[in-house]
Amino acid sequence: MDNDIVLKVEHLTVNYSRRRGSTEAVSDVSFELRRGEILGLVGESGCGKSTLARAILGITPCSSGTVTHFTRRPQMVFQDPYGSLNPAKSVGWIVEEPLRIFGRYDRAERRRRVEAMLERVGLGTEYYSRRPSELSGGQRQRVGIAAALIVRPQLLIADEAVSALDVTIQAQIIDLLLELQRELNLSYLFISHDLNVVYQLCDRVMVMQSGHIVECADVQQLYSDPQHPYTKKLLKE
Repeated sequence: MDNDIVLKVEHLTVNYSRRRGSTEAVSDVSFELRRGEILGLVGESGCGKSTLARAILGITPCSSGTVTHFTRRPQMVFQDPYGSLNPAKSVGWIVEEPLRIFGRYDRAERRRRVEAMLERVGLGTEYYSRRPSELSGGQRQRVGIAAALIVRPQLLIADEAVSALDVTIQAQIIDLLLELQRELNLSYLFISHDLNVVYQLCDRVMVMQSGHIVECADVQQLYSDPQHPYTKKLLKE
């Protein structure tokens, strides 16, 4: 196995059971993600992008196929910075929670690590005691990123992580993600319906239509010379 591979997905299929039968949300998807790479996943709403992400992390059961992680503790940053944080808890508590679950550090060391991570994502220790309701959307998403990175994953899945933010804040979060990726040598699976954001951020892009990956190429190649009719349609919109 290539030591540069952090994630290998082989023939992954996810079926949802319905009263009138089953629906195939993800169909026979295979790809690899390499260390330090930002791999984009694009497609229209409902095409199966989020289902694929959840199946990769084991949140949604796979019907068939395999997912192999070559790193420990892969994490996800969710789309909704309002709904993904516990409103009853402080920022410090939220970011520290993964460390409490991990169970390796005492209280003082957890506090030190949380404060360092808040600084790293551009918030500062003055946010430690604040509640999510006191923060802007961009600040909440920074908290979500801090909570995902606190256990030092090498793979981060960002599921529409900037789509709920206005354009100015989007740009700030994209810059933060790029900075963290360079500093920590992270690999990202970056899921979005926004082709402009994907172009700014990603090295390669996969295009999903109705649960299938219909095209995968380097970002420059895909945007300048798309091969699949669905990719051409997305780029014209």
